[in-house]
Amino acid sequence: MKISTKGRYGLTIMMELAARIGEGPTSLKSIAERNQLSEHYLEQLIAPLRNAGLVKSIRGAYGGYILAGDPATLTAGDVIRVLEGPISPVDFTEEDDPAKRDLWLRIRDGIAEVLDSTTLKDLITFQDQDKKDSYMFYI
Repeated sequence: MKISTKGRYGLTIMMELAARIGEGPTSLKSIAERNQLSEHYLEQLIAPLRNAGLVKSIRGAYGGYILAGDPATLTAGDVIRVLEGPISPVDFTEEDDPAKRDLWLRIRDGIAEVLDSTTLKDLITFQDQDKKDSYMFYI
């Protein structure tokens, strides 16, 4: 399964909002500038996220968007499913070989497990273990 720019940029929006929780609304313009993304494209992605209840919009001069839930409970899977649709590596039918069908189901379930067990909080607090390990040698 390949995650498109919709899923990747949507996750960027959600991570930005999670990182600024409690600071008030964040504009798409500021998210676009910080991440060197198209504001127009982000505007297309925010609507389904809002319709799914993952973000709330705040109107006005100091308006923008806020996360609609706790970053510790909102998952990457929540975001990806809204923007990409169901998680499936291939379209398979009941006529497929049972062994291949089982393989596709296990792949789908493995991907879903990773996405559903990774919260926005996990993503915004992530530290690259390789970088941490390499710093140990320079202390």
